[in-house]
Amino acid sequence: MLIRIRRGWELPESAATPEALVLGRRAALGAGAALAGAALAPGGAAAQAAAPAMRNTRFQPGRDVTPERDVASYNNYYEFGGSKSIAAAAQRLKVSPWSIRFEGMVANPREIGLEDLLRQVNLEERVYRFRCVEAWGMTVPWTGFPMSELVRLAAPKPEARYVVFETATQRDTMPGLRQGWYPWPYSDGFTMAEARNELAFIATGMYGKPLPPQNGAPIRAIVPWKYGFKAPKSIVRVTFQAERPVGYWEKLQASEYGFWANVNPEVAHPRWSQASERLLGSNERVPTKLFNGYAEFVSGIYTNLQNERLYA
Repeated sequence: MLIRIRRGWELPESAATPEALVLGRRAALGAGAALAGAALAPGGAAAQAAAPAMRNTRFQPGRDVTPERDVASYNNYYEFGGSKSIAAAAQRLKVSPWSIRFEGMVANPREIGLEDLLRQVNLEERVYRFRCVEAWGMTVPWTGFPMSELVRLAAPKPEARYVVFETATQRDTMPGLRQGWYPWPYSDGFTMAEARNELAFIATGMYGKPLPPQNGAPIRAIVPWKYGFKAPKSIVRVTFQAERPVGYWEKLQASEYGFWANVNPEVAHPRWSQASERLLGSNERVPTKLFNGYAEFVSGIYTNLQNERLYA
């Protein structure tokens, strides 16, 4: 009679993983490696930006998400033209390779490739209300990372009080640059307190996809408590400085588009009311909220500005 005593490392056949599951896992791992390789290869920033990102539920928009087709077809991007229908023209924008220059009051002025930058941050999705100074609004799921992370990577010196974002100037793809009366390149800035606020965001995607060119591909700023013209697109340069910057629209008309430019329904634009807004994708008008509804997150950073006009 054969008596068999099992050793500790032996398992019954029923405990083995089925072969099909093992092969399926190998295939999945192979596909994942291929995607990772594509993301890290030259021109792979779009794949990184489109990687699945967990939604940060701390920031609830309180209204429905705007249909993607409306957000992608109704755009302000004056480098491609003055109308809202610049989506087709914007497809000429060259988004790869892409790099960003850190300059000014930083410990180490340098240029960083977008792929390298995205390796050093954790992407997440945030659904934000967006309010244009023209009195229309939308609600968008953006993929990206906190602006404070970009500030951290740039390593500004303690004396830096402001950060300025500059948009690309591609003269062979942007016909609007021929309009010499505009103060190109487009730029605008924020105080360091604004840039480090938890709401301030750097977007690389929307609706789970890479940013379309007309929406500021491949990387843009989103500061949801301020009017949309304070959100530079297609960023190529980030400069830290001690003096307050004068942005693109402030250079054109300071009485209408000032540095502070916080959403305030009680302060009318010189040519129209800001008390309500039209939601894209519908004919609905809704009341405008102070700081676009984000006062609980940001009002504290303006407590020392009682004498500054938080104008449109």
